[in-house]
Amino acid sequence: MRLVIGSDHAGWILKQTVIEHLGALGHEIIDVGSHDDRPVDFPDIARALVGKITGGEAERGIMVCGTGVGASIAANKMPGIRAAVCHDVHSAHQSVEHDDVNVMCIGAQIVGPWLARDLISAYLAAEFSTDEDMRRRVAKLHDMDRQSQA
Repeated sequence: MRLVIGSDHAGWILKQTVIEHLGALGHEIIDVGSHDDRPVDFPDIARALVGKITGGEAERGIMVCGTGVGASIAANKMPGIRAAVCHDVHSAHQSVEHDDVNVMCIGAQIVGPWLARDLISAYLAAEFSTDEDMRRRVAKLHDMDRQSQA
């Protein structure tokens, strides 16, 4: 799978663990920054990350910031993006299975490297459900995106 990853300065150290794990799993990775601990605004990184998804260059994204919350808020401002903070394995896979999440956000100040690897594996192994209820609900999210653009 082709993936895009991004972090702010609070998440860039954990991002290195994430990149190594994704590489070991055989995924292609697009890294949109940050590349060091110098302060950077997470909305700028989120915009670059989601642009790769909405532009068709990546299938899913992973954003790492301090808590994951700011990254999730920023990513969800963009039409076509469904981002979720996932700090437990159940949320990591169910967010995809039920809500077709395409950006997982994790907090480097909350999640350590071992859990991050488990979260990422669960997120990437998950597939959107074929259940009619789940499909109908996500279709309504797409309608909300279109309405906000009008």
